[in-house]
Amino acid sequence: MSEQQPEREPEREPEPGRRRERRRSPVKRRAILDAAVEVFCAQGYARTSVDAIAAVAGVGKQTVYGHFGDKERLFLAAVDHARAGFLPDRTELIPDTGDPRADLTAIGQRILETALLPAVSALHRLTIAELPHHPELQRAWREGTEPIMDSGLAGYLRARHAAGTLSIPDPVAAARQFANQLITEARVATAYGTQPLAAPLRRDIAARAADLIVRAYRPENP
Repeated sequence: MSEQQPEREPEREPEPGRRRERRRSPVKRRAILDAAVEVFCAQGYARTSVDAIAAVAGVGKQTVYGHFGDKERLFLAAVDHARAGFLPDRTELIPDTGDPRADLTAIGQRILETALLPAVSALHRLTIAELPHHPELQRAWREGTEPIMDSGLAGYLRARHAAGTLSIPDPVAAARQFANQLITEARVATAYGTQPLAAPLRRDIAARAADLIVRAYRPENP
C-alpha cells in the first residue's frame, strides 16, 4: 500500500493587470487627481513633487505611483481630469430660441464662465509653459475642448443653417471661429486669467463675438 502524499496547496497564478487595476480605489484615484490639479497649478510642474501631491490627497506616495506610474503620466492625467471636470455638460450648454444673436451671446457667456474659472485659467497657463517639454499636452487640451465645439456649438449652427436663419456651409469652422474670438478676447482682457472679469464685461465680449458670427453668416437676400 503506497504511502499517502500530503496535499499540496495549489499555486496561485499572478493576478492579471486588469484585475489589479479594478482593485484600486476610484475614490483614492479621484483624490489624487484633485490634489494633482491643485498642487500643479499652485507650484508649476518642475517644483511639484509626488510627495506633495500624496500629502494633499491623504495617501502614500506608493499609492500615487501605483495608480499613475510616474509624475509625467500623473500630470497628463490631471490635465484630462481638470478639463473633464470643469467643462459644462454640452446638453445644457446650447439654448435654441430661434434668435441666433441672443442664443450665441448666452452660449458665449456660459463658455467664458468656465474658461475663466481660476483653476481652468491656471491649468491653461501651466499647459502653455510645459508645451516645450510635453507637446502631447496640446492634444490633451484640444481633445478636451473640441467635443463641445464640434458636437454642441457646431450642432446648433448646423440647425440654424437648416432653418435658414444663418447660412453656414461649415458649422465646425464657424464654431471654432466663434470660440476662438470669444476666449482670446477674454483671456487678453484678464491677462490670461490672472485678473477677474465682471459679468457685464463677459456679456459684452460674448455679444460682440455673437454679432460677428451673425453678420458673417447672414443669409443673402434673394
